[in-house]
Amino acid sequence: MTLEFSLVHEVPKDEIAIFSIDRFLILIQHDEMKESRDGTRNDRSAKSSSVSTVPLILDIDDFKGDFSFDALFGNLVNDLLPSFQEEENDSSEGHGNIGANDVLPNGTLRASADAAKSAQGLSTPLFPEVDALLTLFKDSCRELVDLRKQVDGRLYNLKKEVSVQDSKHRKTLAELEKGVDGLFDSFARLDSRISSVGQTAAKIGDHLQSADSQRETASQTIDLIKYLMEFNSSPGDLMELSSLFSDDSRVAEAASIAQKLRSFAEEDIGRQGIAVSSVVGNATASRGLEVAVANLQDYCNELENRLLARFDAASQRRELSTMAECAKILSQFNRGTSAMQHYVATRPMFIDVEVMNADTRLVLGEHNSQVSPSNVARGLSSLYKEITDTVRKEAATIMAVFPSPNDVMSILVQRVLEQRVTALLDKILVKPSLVNLPPMEEGGLLLYLRMLAVVYEKTQELARDLRSVGCGDLDVEGLTESLFSSHKDEYPEHEQASLGQLYRAKMEEVRAESQQLSESTGTIGRSRGHSVASSHQQISVTVVTEFVRWNEESISRCTLLSSQPATLAANVKTIFTCLLDQVSQYLTEGLDRARDSLTEAAALREKFVLGTNISRRVAAAAASAAEAAAAAGESSFRSFMVAIQRSGSSVAIVQQYFANSISRLLLPVDGAHAAACEEMATAMSGAESAAYKGLQQCIETLMAEVERLLSAEQKQTDYRSPDDGIAPDHRPTNACTRVVAYLSRVLEAAFTALESQNKQAFLTELGNRLYKGLLNHWQKFTFNPSGGLRLKRDITEYGEFVRSFNAPSIDEKFETLGIMANVFIVAPESLSTLFEGTPSIRKDAQRFIQLREDYKSAKLAARLSSLWPSSS
Repeated sequence: MTLEFSLVHEVPKDEIAIFSIDRFLILIQHDEMKESRDGTRNDRSAKSSSVSTVPLILDIDDFKGDFSFDALFGNLVNDLLPSFQEEENDSSEGHGNIGANDVLPNGTLRASADAAKSAQGLSTPLFPEVDALLTLFKDSCRELVDLRKQVDGRLYNLKKEVSVQDSKHRKTLAELEKGVDGLFDSFARLDSRISSVGQTAAKIGDHLQSADSQRETASQTIDLIKYLMEFNSSPGDLMELSSLFSDDSRVAEAASIAQKLRSFAEEDIGRQGIAVSSVVGNATASRGLEVAVANLQDYCNELENRLLARFDAASQRRELSTMAECAKILSQFNRGTSAMQHYVATRPMFIDVEVMNADTRLVLGEHNSQVSPSNVARGLSSLYKEITDTVRKEAATIMAVFPSPNDVMSILVQRVLEQRVTALLDKILVKPSLVNLPPMEEGGLLLYLRMLAVVYEKTQELARDLRSVGCGDLDVEGLTESLFSSHKDEYPEHEQASLGQLYRAKMEEVRAESQQLSESTGTIGRSRGHSVASSHQQISVTVVTEFVRWNEESISRCTLLSSQPATLAANVKTIFTCLLDQVSQYLTEGLDRARDSLTEAAALREKFVLGTNISRRVAAAAASAAEAAAAAGESSFRSFMVAIQRSGSSVAIVQQYFANSISRLLLPVDGAHAAACEEMATAMSGAESAAYKGLQQCIETLMAEVERLLSAEQKQTDYRSPDDGIAPDHRPTNACTRVVAYLSRVLEAAFTALESQNKQAFLTELGNRLYKGLLNHWQKFTFNPSGGLRLKRDITEYGEFVRSFNAPSIDEKFETLGIMANVFIVAPESLSTLFEGTPSIRKDAQRFIQLREDYKSAKLAARLSSLWPSSS
């Protein structure tokens, strides 16, 4: 919708019509006044006198409905201007073809300039009918004025009549309002009266009902007193009773009356027992009612037995209507408890011994031949389905027979769980002793725990099925839990004992396999035999994975058997602690075994350390034995690194297991998660300590071999070659090459086994030890300039090797060694300027300077003391 703006105001059609007529009258009156001023009125009147004689009749009905001024005007001038319509039609048809003339807004044509000039010369008037039309318009004006007066008169009369009628109408409405108010008052009084009469009638009805009730009660009381007197006649005499108590068709009525009488008599005896026993009349009454109570009790017992017999007979014939009738009557005796219990107790599954034996055979097989968790699970599923179907069939009968079916279903389901299910559980679940554990050959404690989990899960499913069938108000889940209470009380202890038993059996199996493999391999000497045997007892990630699998199975049982979050968290923490203890013990023992081989290799090295005054033959034998000890040390080093790697993998498996399975079970209990994390760190500290000690031994083993290689391979001439004119050898010395080759070969195992911070710490420590060992080793030699160059080449070789350690501190130390090696190369007079930029290494450099070949001949001690007084 767009916003439009116009300065032209729209006028309604009715207003246009009135406006046009009024304007027409005003124009005619204005024209008359003008003609009277100009003096032309008489002439025009004379010319149009013939026209004025024509009667002009305007009717007021012409102005009703859809009035059009154009139509009125056309009717007035049609007689005088017969060509008006034709011209109008022609102008509309030829409207588009007008060439030189323009159409004025009032409908006349404006001629061209030449036409206007020619018209001025004509003497005839342009519009000769104007006088006749003016007369016509004046007459019409007079008639219109008359019509207006008539209309005004009518309007005035109508206004008066409307005013009168309005006054009458108002008066009538006022009278009607008064009448309606009176009518409402009458209705209110009538309603009040009706309400009063109704209340009176209700009171009368209540009184009549009360009177009738009292009459009925009195009548019943009279009958009850009469019946009570019959029962009170003589002890044990039931032959003189009314026919009511012997008529089988009125058993229900007799049972109701007997119960009322017995209740009344027992209450009266209770009141009399409190009263003073000295009153003779009371004592007599009491004795009389006691006779009645005894007779009533005998009658009720006899009637109840008779009804139960009839109920049993109808039950055998499956006559549900008779059973329902008897059950309804029996419900008056102890609320029908005897009938309910009697019906449940007579079910075949509770009295047929063959049913119980069939249950055992279905679950445990013939002669308990299929005692395994999977077979028991299948048997229980079949048996529990059969029990559920049986209870469902009984439920249909109970709903049709008993007035309180929920109570009967409660008794039935309780009897099923306490008798049939409990009898079976006692045969399946025999709680083992924690002192004398069942042997692993018979399944051990694990078989009992698996059986417990299977039976518990299946019995819980049975409880849910019975709940869906219907068990009244019985807490079937709580009752099911109570069946396992004796087993759940010591459940955590059994899980711990089972895990311990599994661990011991596994360790015995591992030792047996290792021993068998060792025996099959044979003995290869005293020194190497142990290393071979110990390698067969390496830490196995598979074994740790099996530990975790045992624990995971235990946790699943724990989740099943622990209903409360707090109990679950406590049991989970206990079971997880068993895993931590097992893994810690296994890894610590494995690392200790690997350390033992390192210790024995060290002992072998010490055994073949000989003095200097020995024969060449002895030295050769010792060298051979040292080679063997070195091989044993390298083998032990690799074995220990494998143990370290597998220990790290094992700990990672335990941590992943904790994150995925254990932590979420501990979170509901405040502090349990943090305590478990702390306990895990504590448990692994033993293995970490063994690993740390073993890594120290590994460094000792490596450095021992490095020292042996340096001692055996390093010659005095390596760093003090004779000045024979031969070009100096720029290759590393043989000792350096052997040491670097040995370390590169052996440390491959360390690079593979160690990770992140452990690897960095180990290599840094090894680098420091290598640095110190080389310093001590070089203190045994004297260096000339060519030897200094050879030393610098060795230092470069060592530096390139230790750069693989990614230890900046070690790299810096070997770079310093390279700088200090320059003291053997420069001339004595240049030593003073050699360490100007690095004063921190002057002390170590001075130790190197003392190893120069010309240290004494060049009197370097005095020169250095004068140059570096602070270092002397």
